[in-house]
Amino acid sequence: MTGMPDAAEIDRRLAEVRAKRGYLLPHHGLLAIAAPALLAGYDAAYTALTLTPRFMDERSKEFVWLAVLVSTDEALATHHIAKFRNGGGTDAEIELAVRLAGFAEGARCFAFAGEKWGHHLPAYNREAAYRAALDAAQAGSTVSRGLVEVTLAAVQTTRRAWWELAVHIRGAYAEGVPELELAEGISYAMFPGSIPNFVDACGVWQGMIERDEVQASEGFRLWGAEASRQKGFG
Repeated sequence: MTGMPDAAEIDRRLAEVRAKRGYLLPHHGLLAIAAPALLAGYDAAYTALTLTPRFMDERSKEFVWLAVLVSTDEALATHHIAKFRNGGGTDAEIELAVRLAGFAEGARCFAFAGEKWGHHLPAYNREAAYRAALDAAQAGSTVSRGLVEVTLAAVQTTRRAWWELAVHIRGAYAEGVPELELAEGISYAMFPGSIPNFVDACGVWQGMIERDEVQASEGFRLWGAEASRQKGFG
């Protein structure tokens, strides 16, 4: 075990984070003092998650981030607004990201109508009603339907809304979204929406592949085939 670092060492550690990010958040300082190895690991994970380009373009990536931040009441990460604008995003598209997060919050109403009023509304189709409302929410938007599907997959992951997540995974495949972009989009729910929720979301997708509910690529089919053997300890 090592003791408390001196002031110069703490300043050095914080300067490294500030130089890389351009800002500091409260947990950076705490980890710099108390757990520098954890800070380094956290920084490496965050860098790989959101700073290192993967498959989505900057505008698309940041659109997903904005909706996820709204859905998780995450007020600190306002730098994502600037990043979205710098990537070519518009204020009207920011409004849509907010609207989609609000739409996701109301998803339970479609379940209520189907489950509680079903005997009064025998023709009610939960998914059709849900998608009709989504069409209205997106009407006139410059954001592609594929990106909307990815965004709502991430947002519904933060809500543990697995039925809705499956709807949007199917929707992303139907829109021709590359699987690697869908995986990237869902991963943005990991930090603000909790890693356990992300783990469960991956299990939903994996199970859908195992059951042939989506037309997965060969590599993703191999992952899906492992679903029944990846259930955690015990």
